[in-house]
Amino acid sequence: MGAYLADALVVLGLFVMTVGVYGVVRMPDTYTRLHAASKAVFLGVISLCASSAVTGNPDIIYRAILISAFLIVTTPISSFVIARSALLRGERMETPGALDESDAEPPGAQDR
Repeated sequence: MGAYLADALVVLGLFVMTVGVYGVVRMPDTYTRLHAASKAVFLGVISLCASSAVTGNPDIIYRAILISAFLIVTTPISSFVIARSALLRGERMETPGALDESDAEPPGAQDR
């Protein structure tokens, strides 16, 4: 039974990551690409870690938990840093109907 669950989790992880890559290719601007990439990495790798944890080996379970914990901490931080740098570079949202709710213009925008 555990082998079937592990296989299903691997297939789920691969599907999520494939959809994420498709989203990165199809999205029009940095911000929506970043959203697709961060969600795909997080959900896909967590699914793959869960499939590894199904084995029941304590060493593998500890490693999967450690990898998952690092992803939970680092994925939002790295996404924020990339989005912030895009904002500071002056990249605009190109998504139809997008509403930029940031109050301030990026530094250096008035110099242009």
